[in-house]
Amino acid sequence: MPESIRFDLPVSKAPTSWLNINPDMPGPMLPPLHPATQEPVTPEFMSVLSPMALLGQDMSMDDSIEIPEPVREIYKLWRPTPLLRATRLEKELGTPAHIYYKYEGVSPVGSHKSNTAVAQAFFAKEEGVKAYTTETGAGQWGSALSMACAMFDISCEVYMVRVSYDQKPFRRYVMESYGASVYASPSPHTDAGRSILAENPDHPGSLGIAISEGINAAVASNGAKKYSLGSFLPHVCLHQTVIGQEALAQMEMAGEYPDIVIGCAGGGSNFAGIAFPFVRDKVRAGKNTRIIAVEPAACPTLTKGQYTWDAADGVGMAPIVKMYTLGHTFVPAGIHAGGLRYHGMSPQVSGLVASGMVEAQAYDQVDTFEAGVQFGRCEGILPAPESNHAVKAAIVEALKCKETGEQKVILFNLSGHGNFDMMAYSQYINGELPRYEYPGEEIAEAMTHLPKVEFPG
Repeated sequence: MPESIRFDLPVSKAPTSWLNINPDMPGPMLPPLHPATQEPVTPEFMSVLSPMALLGQDMSMDDSIEIPEPVREIYKLWRPTPLLRATRLEKELGTPAHIYYKYEGVSPVGSHKSNTAVAQAFFAKEEGVKAYTTETGAGQWGSALSMACAMFDISCEVYMVRVSYDQKPFRRYVMESYGASVYASPSPHTDAGRSILAENPDHPGSLGIAISEGINAAVASNGAKKYSLGSFLPHVCLHQTVIGQEALAQMEMAGEYPDIVIGCAGGGSNFAGIAFPFVRDKVRAGKNTRIIAVEPAACPTLTKGQYTWDAADGVGMAPIVKMYTLGHTFVPAGIHAGGLRYHGMSPQVSGLVASGMVEAQAYDQVDTFEAGVQFGRCEGILPAPESNHAVKAAIVEALKCKETGEQKVILFNLSGHGNFDMMAYSQYINGELPRYEYPGEEIAEAMTHLPKVEFPG
């Protein structure tokens, strides 16, 4: 047994800049396209939605971008986060592998989402923004942005996917405690929501639709509100790279370097956070690390979707981007409890998967909850349902090492705790959580609604 299983980086060693993966991408950066003209979007078009500083970060080719001092001061409330070695899990599995996890559940709202929420709220405040609109699925992102907006005296309006709004009321109470207004999406508060409800008053909602409502609310405000996205966009992935940068330093403290790096993937931000610094090591230092993005079989964007142009939201108000997608009309099954429900994937993550730099895997929700419970009984932390996908993949890789006798080093991102997700755990424990794989015929049907784009690339 090692002398230490926990590696805490001193605050003085915390990252002072975010790592920008744009210079290390395997191909040219393709611009987002205007949903109506299919021409590259202009800064004027995007500035209606987002602060200019964030738009600049999206397109930057600098190796790194400095973290402003006010953001770093707030980060100190929970950063650096701990790196731990899961020795009890290793013993349970009987594996020679060394399993490490980066634990983001120590943030005030219990997930990695605060890393970008605080940054986005800071840059919005710098530009005089008074109000933010956004979407949230399970509620982690909505909670994080609500907290950040409270810290910077910005009002916050959250459109929460209806099935999660009903299943996870405590997430909503967290957001409302921070002062946010929370609406079940599709809602009667926006044109986008009303159009969906007119066709189906009982629509369960989707992240794509909630994004449409957040955008709709911002655009309709005539500049009074900006729109904030919690995943997917380059600046969101950028802000999350504090995770992987800290992990690199902590793995050095542990005297090891990972053979395998794993993160769950929905829109791509927490995966990017742990993975992008190790991608840079692959590109610039010739490391042979396997980097694995893990998604649910119920929303198999990377493993069964197409790498093509598609709308980033459900209604077609957002720009069109090149990404892996299940089609913007995708609606996740209400029985899917594992999170990670977005129809598309970060263009940066998509490009890395398409190039072979990153590999993708998908697991059924029952298997991921089984892994999460096993991890919790060994290590004491019940992971968020999203994080269970990374736990499952880490266990699979560790058991392969048991078969081969190889002592590989496995690192995964435990992106949040599951303390607000007990309904899903209850369903699993009571045998009520069904297995579910998104039907191939529905994916094929959704592909018929893709925009026909002639833009090169």
